[in-house]
Amino acid sequence: MSESWDDMAVGWDSNKAVIAYSDKATHSLGEVLKTKGLTILDFGCGTGLMTEKLSPDAASITAIDPARKMISVLNAKDLHNVTTIVGVVDEAFVRECRQAGKRFDLIVASSALAFVADYPETIALLAMLLADKGLLVQWDWEKSEDEGAGFTTSEVQQAYSEAGLNLISTTNPFSMGDMRVLMAVGQRTD
Repeated sequence: MSESWDDMAVGWDSNKAVIAYSDKATHSLGEVLKTKGLTILDFGCGTGLMTEKLSPDAASITAIDPARKMISVLNAKDLHNVTTIVGVVDEAFVRECRQAGKRFDLIVASSALAFVADYPETIALLAMLLADKGLLVQWDWEKSEDEGAGFTTSEVQQAYSEAGLNLISTTNPFSMGDMRVLMAVGQRTD
């Protein structure tokens, strides 16, 4: 998968649809919470369009993506409080973070979770990276029933519940053409 994303890295930040999606997702996040002083993980960060917008207020951001060229574009932005990682969130990554005492106040996943091999497992791994009361916020296409790309509200509810997250809300904060975006906000409560 990362090879195809690498092929798109150079023009990603000038793609009007990509910019619009990122702007709308970031705006919808601001409607739900303030990011000032938070420690953030940007899961599937791509070239860091959301990371770039969150960076001025965040204490720190760890941006992770499997596409090396996407991360290279983000690195060229030279954001002082951003650490980048070419990789995936798996059991080894979670173990390394926990051993280092690294937990996140906020994990954002903007149009990224629909591309993972096992959505419920990835949600469970992300939940393990949250600090107590930490939030996981995702944006993906909403699909009706079991057709199309993205997730149904019930799929999100089930994955969050199985991961031990309290699902605070699922909303449709914006659409792109005739496709609605599903935004889910879950919280770790233990």
